[in-house]
Amino acid sequence: MIKMYEYLIYADKNNPRKGEGDIVVLKDGTLLLVYTEFYEGSSDFSPARIVAHKSYNNGESWSKKYVLQENIGKNNVMSVSLLRLKNGNIAFAYGVKNSFEDLKFYLRISEDEAETWSEPIAITTDNGYFVMNNDRLVQLNSGRIIAPVSTYQDIKEHSKWKSFIYYSDDDGKSWHKGISEVRFTERIKSRVGLQEPGIVELRDGTLMMYMRTGLGYIYVCYSDDEGEHWSNPEPLDDIKSPTSPSTIKRIPNTGDLMLIWNDKRNFQLETLTRRGDDIIDKNFQHRAPLTLAISKDEGATWHKIMDLEPSLEHTYCYTSITFKENFIFLSYYYDFSHLKIVRLTIDKIYSF
Repeated sequence: MIKMYEYLIYADKNNPRKGEGDIVVLKDGTLLLVYTEFYEGSSDFSPARIVAHKSYNNGESWSKKYVLQENIGKNNVMSVSLLRLKNGNIAFAYGVKNSFEDLKFYLRISEDEAETWSEPIAITTDNGYFVMNNDRLVQLNSGRIIAPVSTYQDIKEHSKWKSFIYYSDDDGKSWHKGISEVRFTERIKSRVGLQEPGIVELRDGTLMMYMRTGLGYIYVCYSDDEGEHWSNPEPLDDIKSPTSPSTIKRIPNTGDLMLIWNDKRNFQLETLTRRGDDIIDKNFQHRAPLTLAISKDEGATWHKIMDLEPSLEHTYCYTSITFKENFIFLSYYYDFSHLKIVRLTIDKIYSF
């Protein structure tokens, strides 16, 4: 068994949903865990604040929570990304949700290891409803910071999503929208579209954007100019997936890519019920199992390592990935209510 340690932060009647978090390693080795804590309801539009815990023993126990960002939205603040910048500072991104027409993302910077934070800086500099998942900020080798987002094209039905980026070339002080957007052509009849993008930089400097869809696969596209322009979207090595987010990161110790997603390889997609081109089969769309795979060829092919969560009795989604020496720390929703923390080791993953 690869899994070394698990920790559950349980939801309760006062806080019925906890998740969409991220972890950053402080310079003294402390882990800082930050996530969304809902109150007075558990929908995406219920009130929520952003809270934090620290661990001084590699995730085996966590400190008492404290509020990192109070709710300043008409609905909530949520969906956290933490990123250690090349200049040593820590970036903290989050969304401020006011309505289904108004969701914007902001960035705060800490120069003193998360003790204090700057005033918020707007990432999404346009008006609209922008979605950026937890653990999505990336900094390229060039220093450019990228925030991948999606928004709906059909204003009436909040559907037919497209994806694109905002970027900063000055360590987060100012932000700009990329030139091109990624969307399906009209020949693909999809209300889901291309949602919840993530970015990983390949060894040659190409960027790969990966997105959730309703078509039964994770889709990807590529940019050779740091996110300004993108190729047409295509399935990722036939990786079958429900309309659920995936996360891809590079393992620092080995240089390989690691993918975590809800694996649906055993389904025959042509037999499933659809609405247009989108799959609506309930069993396929169930967010389980939670699976880990590795690519040694920059995402061209993937080798399944294990099901982190094999049980189909629960659901698992919105995973963050953080590396510290030989450790891998994951956080994700467990049954879309509780926040689960899992600690793995890199060498044991490669022993399978």
